[in-house]
Amino acid sequence: MAVEELQSIIKRCQILEEQDFKEEDFGLFQLAGQRCLDEGHIDQLVEIIQNEKNKVIVKNMGWNLVGPVVRCLLWNDKEDDKRKYYFLMLDVLVKLCNPKELLLGLLELIEEPSGKQISQIILLLLQPLQTGYCSPVRWELGLGAAEALLKKETVGNLVSVLVIQKLRKNKAYSVGLALSTLWSQLSLLPVPCSEEQVRADDHGLCRCCKALTEFAQPFVEEVTADKENSMENEKLKDELLKFCFKSLKCPLLTAQFPEPSEEAGNDPLRCFASEIIGFLSAIGYPFPKMIFNHGRKKKTWDYLEFEEEEHKQLSDSLASLAYLVFVQGISIDQLPMVLSPSYLLQFNMGHIQVLLQRTEESVFSKGLDLLENGLLRLEDNSLLHQYLEIKSFLTVPQRKKGLAVLQLYINKLESQGKYTLFRCLLNTSNHSGVEAFIIQNIKNQIDVSLKEFISLLFKMFPNFHFAFQRTHDNKWFTGPQLISLLDLVLLLPEGAETDLLQNSDRIMASLNLLRYLVIKDNENDNQHMFNPSRQSVNAEPNNSFINSSEQTGLWTELEKIEKNFLKPLHIGLNMSKAHYEAEIKNSQEVQKSKDLCSVTVGGEEIPNMPPEMQLKVLHSALFTFDLIESVLARVEELIEMKTKSTL
Repeated sequence: MAVEELQSIIKRCQILEEQDFKEEDFGLFQLAGQRCLDEGHIDQLVEIIQNEKNKVIVKNMGWNLVGPVVRCLLWNDKEDDKRKYYFLMLDVLVKLCNPKELLLGLLELIEEPSGKQISQIILLLLQPLQTGYCSPVRWELGLGAAEALLKKETVGNLVSVLVIQKLRKNKAYSVGLALSTLWSQLSLLPVPCSEEQVRADDHGLCRCCKALTEFAQPFVEEVTADKENSMENEKLKDELLKFCFKSLKCPLLTAQFPEPSEEAGNDPLRCFASEIIGFLSAIGYPFPKMIFNHGRKKKTWDYLEFEEEEHKQLSDSLASLAYLVFVQGISIDQLPMVLSPSYLLQFNMGHIQVLLQRTEESVFSKGLDLLENGLLRLEDNSLLHQYLEIKSFLTVPQRKKGLAVLQLYINKLESQGKYTLFRCLLNTSNHSGVEAFIIQNIKNQIDVSLKEFISLLFKMFPNFHFAFQRTHDNKWFTGPQLISLLDLVLLLPEGAETDLLQNSDRIMASLNLLRYLVIKDNENDNQHMFNPSRQSVNAEPNNSFINSSEQTGLWTELEKIEKNFLKPLHIGLNMSKAHYEAEIKNSQEVQKSKDLCSVTVGGEEIPNMPPEMQLKVLHSALFTFDLIESVLARVEELIEMKTKSTL
């Protein structure tokens, strides 16, 4: 019945001119064709479409059948006789139908699905197909053999065939529309976050990426082959450039990559990244070009839209590109060997900042990896402090692996750079653990500065001593510069009311630093420098001279330290211990009644928990206070001993 109905519609339209086709005719043709598919008359439908007498009708109306045929392919995914006819019908429609209408129809089909069907439809419509008529004889070989045969003879795929062969006047626009639609759907797929997920590829992202590069490849080759740089070719290049940068942002920005190795070359997402970077080079935007144009007034992009948006939409893409080149080593051999490590680090710091500002762990970790990669190229103490004037250089990681990279960053800076970074982090961190980490580094730098100075002194003047000017490099962690830094370290942010438990890491680090300084410095060493007139030329070195050369300025600032740090810490400890002891008593009373209770710690209420567990929490807090108190007592004991010994 459906076949007869379709033949009746076609017979009526055969006597009409193209311009006389009515909207009603299009609708009836589609409904009748849909019914033929539903009733299983696919072979007869193919025969009708292939009939030369129906060529004009199919050209104008046939594109309406693409959607139903594609849906049949999705529903009937088994290798049966019907499926080969569905493919054959698609091939015929591609050859005969209006290319503009057909392209739009195909892209609408790509936009329809969700979930796992997204990859199914993309893979289906980008599946390699022969650019001519596929004879039924070939399909009789069976689906698997036929598809293999098609792949050998293919010169493109379904959508690219339409654009290349039949839409040459609007090629760039059509390619851009297709790439944009495909990428938009691809961006909806979850990105695999482990090697197991990449191998499983449950949502088909990896396979779609491969299909997408195969789709774009003919257009890239066409751009590179055009030596005349026609206007249409430039437009096509712009569309490919936009696609490459979209791909760098999604999925490559959040994708996880294995460590660079020979085996890593088989990773599908890494292969996709290599293809995209290769496309960029092929169309005239190799990575080195972006490096040399970085920070210059000269335009980086010939495409005006990119020039205007380089610091907005493209920042993620450029950061992703920097990671792929420097960390993953993709196309890194294109970089000139003359570029210094400090220049490369400066170039990448903007990209590192972009990555570290993202909340996704996968992207944040790439920022750490890129920073680590740049730092490892430098020698210790070689990074000039002037680089810290670049805003992005003060963006440093402060969590998990970040502290290891931060330590590497500190090691590479010269003394003035270390000093500047320490001040910045102490003022901005608001994290007790990070502040404790910085204070420990300050202690280490003081120790290094003092030891280097004494070593230099004995080498220069083995037999006599006199007043001297501290070397330029070690001055940052001795004398007035150190005192200015200690003002940020040896204090409680909110005085006696500071939350000691929350700030315990910082407080313990500060006390340990103060204890170190008290042991290293004598009180009289800070009142005057050694007077050479009091020492014989042939006199032997003595401890007084050595200690005076280790001047930290601690004792001249002792009164301020006691006022801003030691006394408020005593008061705060007494208040905190009294509060927690009261909470323990309350918890013990509640435990007798066997009810749940709430306890306030640091101004916040602990969630309801069994009293015995709350007691453990409270006793742990008291133990922390006792530990702080014991170190504080030892510091004050050392101060008293030193002050008495100088009287």
